[in-house]
Amino acid sequence: MRDRSLLAAAIMIAVVAFLIVRVMRAPITHPAGEGVVQTASLSSDEFGLDTQALEIRDEMVSRNQTFSDLLTPHKVDYQRIVELASSGKDVFDVRRLKAQRPYHVYLDSMGVAKYMVYEQNRTSYVVFDLGDNPSIRLEEREVAKVVRSVSGIISSSLFMTLDDLGEHPALSISMSDVFAWQIDFSRLQKGDSFRIVFEEHYVGDERVQVGDILAARFIHRDEDYFAFNFVEGDVNEHYDEVGNSLRKAFLIAPVEYKRISSGFSGRRFHPVQKRYKAHLGTDYAADRGTPIQATGDGVVTHATYGKYNGNYVKMKHNGTYTTQYLHMSKIKTGIRPGVRVKQGQTIGFVGSTGLATGNHVCYRFWKNGQQVDHRREKIPSIGPVPTQFRTQFELLRDSYLVELSLPIQSEPTPAYPVLKDHAAIAAP
Repeated sequence: MRDRSLLAAAIMIAVVAFLIVRVMRAPITHPAGEGVVQTASLSSDEFGLDTQALEIRDEMVSRNQTFSDLLTPHKVDYQRIVELASSGKDVFDVRRLKAQRPYHVYLDSMGVAKYMVYEQNRTSYVVFDLGDNPSIRLEEREVAKVVRSVSGIISSSLFMTLDDLGEHPALSISMSDVFAWQIDFSRLQKGDSFRIVFEEHYVGDERVQVGDILAARFIHRDEDYFAFNFVEGDVNEHYDEVGNSLRKAFLIAPVEYKRISSGFSGRRFHPVQKRYKAHLGTDYAADRGTPIQATGDGVVTHATYGKYNGNYVKMKHNGTYTTQYLHMSKIKTGIRPGVRVKQGQTIGFVGSTGLATGNHVCYRFWKNGQQVDHRREKIPSIGPVPTQFRTQFELLRDSYLVELSLPIQSEPTPAYPVLKDHAAIAAP
C-alpha cells in the first residue's frame, strides 16, 4: 500500500513538472504592432545565445531610429546605452544602423533587455550584450559554397535568357565581365548559346550571393569562347583554352552604349560640316551622363576643351598605343595631364560638346602613331598562365571541358544545387 502511495506521488510530481515546463515554453502575447514574439528554447539559437527563460522580440529598424530608440523601450538605462556605443565603436559604429534591417531583443521575465542582435546583412550580425559586463561583438554566419551549372540559348539578351531560367542578375554581370574583351554583349545574335559553371554562396537554405564563374563556354557567331578560372599563389585569372588570359590590354568599348552611330571610315559624310571626310574613330551613342571608362592603363596627356573635340581626354598607354575620348559633357574631377589611370576607371561622361549632333563618345585609337580601327586590331592579352603552373592549369581545364562540351539547350536549373568538390580538380 505504501509503495502504491509513493508511486502515485511520483506520478503527480511528474505531471506537475510537465505542466510547469509547458507554461514556461508558452509564447507571451503582446498587442498588435509591437513585434513578433518567439517561444523561448532550452538550447542556443541561430546567433549562439542561450534563450532559456528569455522572450525574443523580432523587430525592424525604422527610418531615423537610433540605437537608443531601439533599447530604451526595453528598460535599458540610457547611460549604459551611451557607454556601450562609445566603448564598442571600433567593433561596430551604432550610427551605421540601417532602416529595414531586422534586429532581435532578448527580454528577461521583468521585460529588461539582456541582449540585442542586429542583422547587418545576410552573412554578418552584431551581438550587444547588455548584462553586467556590456560588450559588442561582430559575428559571421557560416557560408557554404555550392557549385552549379546552367546552359541557355540566347533569344534576346544574356540577361533575359538567364532571367527566364530563374538565375540571379549578378550572373549576367559576371559573365559580361569575364568575356568583356572578347564579346560585345550588346551585339549578341539570336541563337548564340552558353554553358556556365559557377559558385553560389548559401547561408542555410538561403542564397546570399553569386560567387565566381569557374568555367564557361560562349558560342557567339558560331565561334567558341572559353573561360577557366585558375587560382594558384598570386594568380587569379580567367584563361582561354590555350592558357592566354582573357583580360586584354584594352576594353572593347569605352562606354555602355546603345549603338555604334558611326564607324571608322576613310570617307564619311559629316552631319554638321555637310561634306565627305575621313572619320578616324568610332562613335558610341549613349545617354547623356553615361560614364566613360579608360580602355586601358595609362597616363593622361590631355584633359581639356577643343572647338571641334569638345571636352576630351587623351591618354598614352605605352610606346605603341594612345587613345582619345571626345565630346564629353564633362571631364571627371581629378582627371588632368600627368595623372595615371587604370583600365575601367571613369574619366568623363557622355555628352555632345564640340562638333557633335547627339550624345555620344568618339573613341580614337593610335597604334605606332597612326590612327587605326580598334575593332579590327588583335589586342594582346596581358599574359599566359605562368610556366610553373602550366600542368595544374591543364588538369583544371580538361576536367571542365567534359562538362562544357555537353549539348547546349535552355534548361532550368535544379531546385537544389548539387555539391561538387571542384577544389580537388586542380590538384596535380
